[in-house]
Amino acid sequence: MKIMKTTIKPIISVFAVSCLLAMTGCTKDFDQINTNPVTNRSDKFDPNFILSSAQLNYTGSFDMAYDAYRSNFSLAGPFVQALANCTTEWRGDKYLIFEEHTAAYWGTGSVGSYIEQVRNIVDVVEGTRGKEKYKNLHQIARIWRVVVLARITDLYGDVPYSEAGLGYYQKIYLPKYDKQEDIYSSMLKELEEAAAALQTGADKVSGDIIYAGDISKWKRFAHSFMLRLAMRLVKVDETQAKEYAQKAVSNTFTSNEDNAFVRHNEKGARITQNRNSQVLLGDVGSQDYYYGKWSNTFISFLKKSNDPRLGKIAVTNIYTSLSNKNQNENYVSNPAIQKGMPNGKQVDAANGDAFDIRKDPSFTDYPDYSSPNPNMFKRDGITLILTYGQTELLKAEAARRWGIGGTAREHYQNGVKAAITCLNQYDAKLAISDAEAEAFLKANPYNDADGLKQINEQYWAHTNTLFDFYESWNNWKRSGFPVLTPVKHPDNSTGGVIPRRFPYPISEASNNPDHYRVASNSVPGGDTYTGRVWWDKE
Repeated sequence: MKIMKTTIKPIISVFAVSCLLAMTGCTKDFDQINTNPVTNRSDKFDPNFILSSAQLNYTGSFDMAYDAYRSNFSLAGPFVQALANCTTEWRGDKYLIFEEHTAAYWGTGSVGSYIEQVRNIVDVVEGTRGKEKYKNLHQIARIWRVVVLARITDLYGDVPYSEAGLGYYQKIYLPKYDKQEDIYSSMLKELEEAAAALQTGADKVSGDIIYAGDISKWKRFAHSFMLRLAMRLVKVDETQAKEYAQKAVSNTFTSNEDNAFVRHNEKGARITQNRNSQVLLGDVGSQDYYYGKWSNTFISFLKKSNDPRLGKIAVTNIYTSLSNKNQNENYVSNPAIQKGMPNGKQVDAANGDAFDIRKDPSFTDYPDYSSPNPNMFKRDGITLILTYGQTELLKAEAARRWGIGGTAREHYQNGVKAAITCLNQYDAKLAISDAEAEAFLKANPYNDADGLKQINEQYWAHTNTLFDFYESWNNWKRSGFPVLTPVKHPDNSTGGVIPRRFPYPISEASNNPDHYRVASNSVPGGDTYTGRVWWDKE
């Protein structure tokens, strides 16, 4: 992987970012422009502009949701049995390995996280270093750099971290792969230091499209994300996990008003529109709007407890024909008839009746399986990144494990209630009242003996409704909940076990061969779907 200098000069508004991002996607002399230190200097324009692009691209690639489709929806969603799809396009549903999809989040050409996210945010960090007029921007950029690289290392393991994005600044074009253990220690330290250095009286961060430069919210964001990272370590370094959880819990999110999200803009077409909408409306995969469904595992989980979210997040008969992308205005949200699609099925009998969805006892017709409610993925809607509900559930686990930061019951109730009531942030039509959430909790009370199971099942359910299937998958790997039954499709690439990481891109063998070789040979269990990242200890 060659990390080079950015050419993009983002504009603060999400809509205006589109003009610049579109140009870079079609540049013939991409490498030359990216390495030209004369014409492309971060100190020649306001680095606030670059922050906007780094934040926007975290929600998915500007290029037709390249990574969101291939990695988040096609792989992670089915892996963790939030989604199902009976075509072969969503490889994760049947544990099929496909380089274009497993490498998509890392990136290739002009798309992917290292190119669209890391490079931009490193430019902000380096371009503001030591500059008093950008004091707060520098600290927010440090926080966002952690957010960006945390997902990459969680998905792949040892990755370029300390040297990533420094091609122009330090002439490092072949960055080393840092050990994930070292990456986590650094990320936790970065969050702690950056949060402490933020000052309410310093510079106004004008390029922030998440909190509009609200420093108090960024402090809470940093501590909430610190808690997420701390809890990742419970299987491999409980001492450090507890230490940083203790540091985090007193200054995390306090309500759904703190939820971090990007609001998209329909006018910028594919570049600024909601990436989830581009996938689920069929802009990317030609049949995803029709075959992309909530899984039977997820819908059955919600049904079992009469969860009020079921009637808001799931609908049937939204598309009545594969040949017609126009949504049926009379789609059905009645929770009683919602039906998830079983994972591991296909649209034909190529592997026998056992894998033919049409032969499954649940099958009546494709439109009868539950799809995500379209109010959750409007083109000008939001992408949620980190929530109060997630944070309270992790605080519940910290309390359950170590007795810190209050009681597990209190935080569990806060987390579940927040997870249920935050759906109105997508659209007022999805609102669920406090009273309904409280009634659900009364009917499904917290039981300390099953605390870890309940907490992490609810974390999974909530995070599924955010369409952040990367995080659902990562927390499942960490916690082991919910207990999932692997699919046994005959073409699977894992021996019938749920994948636990993405293999490194094959392109790294030629782009950065020496560092790649060391990292690939160091993966516990091998550089495959079934290998494990450092914190995912058996």
